Amino acid sequence: MAQVLLFGRLADQAGWRDRAFEATSLAALRDLIAHDDPDLGEALSGPGVQVAVDKALVRGEAVLATGTEVAFLPPMSGG
Repeated sequence: MAQVLLFGRLADQAGWRDRAFEATSLAALRDLIAHDDPDLGEALSGPGVQVAVDKALVRGEAVLATGTEVAFLPPMSGG
């Protein structure tokens, strides 16, 4: 199982911050989340949302093993 963490507005939208999913890839994880909550699935694919797998930012696909931590980070702003 992959441990999924949501931060900021993504967690607010989902109504949860930490949840486990049975998925072997980042694409499969996104599909599971989108099937469960289409609006959240769309938000996770939105512009500026970054993904960290085991605390390393990734772009594109990633393989997930048991115990992998996946964090979805909303767009940051600041000055």
